[in-house]
Amino acid sequence: MARARDIDDLPKNDANYTALTPLWFLERAALVHPSRLSVVHGSRRYNWLQTYQRCRRLASALSNRSIGAGDTVAIIAPNIPAIYEAHFGVPMAGAVLNCVNIRLNAQTISFLLGHSSSAVVMVDQEFFPLAEEALNILAEKGRGQYKPPLLIVIGDESCDPDALKYALSKGAIEYEKFLETGNPEYAWKPPEDEWQSIALGYTSGTTSSPKGVVLSHRGAYVMSLSVGLAWGMNDGAIYLWTLPMFHCNGWCYTWALAAFCGTSICLRQVTAKAVYSAIAKHKVTHFCAAPVVLNTIVNAPKEDTILPLPHVVHAMTAGAAPPPSVLYAMSQKGFRVTHTYGLSETYGPSTVCAWKPEWDQLPLEAQARMNARQGVRYIALEGLDVVNTQTMQPVPCDGKTVGEIVMRGNAVMKGYLKNPKANEEAFANGWFHSGDLGVKHPDGYIEVKDRSKDIIISGGENISSVEIENTLYQHPAVLEASVVARADERWGESPCAFVGLKVKIDKDKEREMGEDIMKFCKARMPAYWVPKSVVFGELPKTATGKIQKNLLRAKAKEMGPVKISKL
Repeated sequence: MARARDIDDLPKNDANYTALTPLWFLERAALVHPSRLSVVHGSRRYNWLQTYQRCRRLASALSNRSIGAGDTVAIIAPNIPAIYEAHFGVPMAGAVLNCVNIRLNAQTISFLLGHSSSAVVMVDQEFFPLAEEALNILAEKGRGQYKPPLLIVIGDESCDPDALKYALSKGAIEYEKFLETGNPEYAWKPPEDEWQSIALGYTSGTTSSPKGVVLSHRGAYVMSLSVGLAWGMNDGAIYLWTLPMFHCNGWCYTWALAAFCGTSICLRQVTAKAVYSAIAKHKVTHFCAAPVVLNTIVNAPKEDTILPLPHVVHAMTAGAAPPPSVLYAMSQKGFRVTHTYGLSETYGPSTVCAWKPEWDQLPLEAQARMNARQGVRYIALEGLDVVNTQTMQPVPCDGKTVGEIVMRGNAVMKGYLKNPKANEEAFANGWFHSGDLGVKHPDGYIEVKDRSKDIIISGGENISSVEIENTLYQHPAVLEASVVARADERWGESPCAFVGLKVKIDKDKEREMGEDIMKFCKARMPAYWVPKSVVFGELPKTATGKIQKNLLRAKAKEMGPVKISKL
């Protein structure tokens, strides 16, 4: 036994042990490729040395304002250089970054800012009125106890200058001016402990049960390398930001691009035309997108495309299962699609349908069917399984037996912020419970069969049906309501509301009532949450009075997809 002890009796010290953090990637990129382009946005271009200096300025400016360990900095912005810089500058100051979804409404954003106790709010000029409204709601609720956050507005020359002037007149500090108060040579410090939090991101279902997903420096480090390896990413990759950076920190590619010394091409507005022209103009090699975006790329009118592609372009998709037909159409156009799957709780995608050379011999349709599966674990995820929900035993690899998809390892979040009950449920029996149902195929690859029941995935965005139901129940005419996902030609899925009314109405009045309900919802929730279809009638219930959602899902399926409007 003594010998075994000797070999392990070598303690950690400053020379041989450092907390893992993706922040070192930026320092290295600036050293190795100081003049290589790091971030491009319209006419603005930064190289890696400039990006490193700007991030250090941001960290320094925050530190000067006493923002550091334990503080949260929120950013409300589309894909612009500032949100990229915040992924490094904020944690370099020791603080935690909270990227807020720009598609949420003011009520939800005010809730998130309050729940996360955000000490700083950085906001793109276009979304300043949204942030202002959210902060006003917080101030009213806080009555006297409320301490307003430091407000920073990010200008963008492609936007209306009046919006920026308005923000400045309201006392916001302009982002570039704020950076000027920081030191470009700021001596930032890595975290003492790699378990320290680096980022916070909210999943859907926020007001009913706040799910603020907290991620660590360690997890961000291993996942940033893992996402590059899963994709065979090369040094100097040119990456197009079609995926919002506020979605799971851009699936960790924000940090990975510094590790691979790549170039970020920012896209403020995602259209098929913008994607094709960026491929031609910037020689884009990689981009990520939900299946709904792939669909628009595939079905773009001829005048918006630049085909054949000038070179192979790698596309990664996740957020909902991509239809094999879309994968087939993408590969026909010359895109190499990598299909991944994951959740906010697993740093974004954490499983990949790893391609096997023997599949190249299959007909294209069969290849697409293989690639439509969610696959195997990323290198940074140590455990992935499909288990019986009662016994926690793995299901057989028969492609038929359905169980819950569970994960464990370095790619799993630290937990939900201030929500011990949700953490207990999520981590029961030493596994993270995805809430998604799937099967295991004979080759060990997993396939999602049904999303966790109450989540609707529309255009890659998660929508909680419970939230919509809560709003529907507030409508004066509504007696009972249940919302399920219905196939949607444009968005993949969209909310379909089944409604029982307090007073029965004639068939010819249903359309008018449906429009009234949609209008009611529109005033109270983000536009993409509003049900695209409303069906009237009594709702089916179990003996104990529970609404039978499975029957409503079957009914929604019978109705077929919501068609793309021909207007």
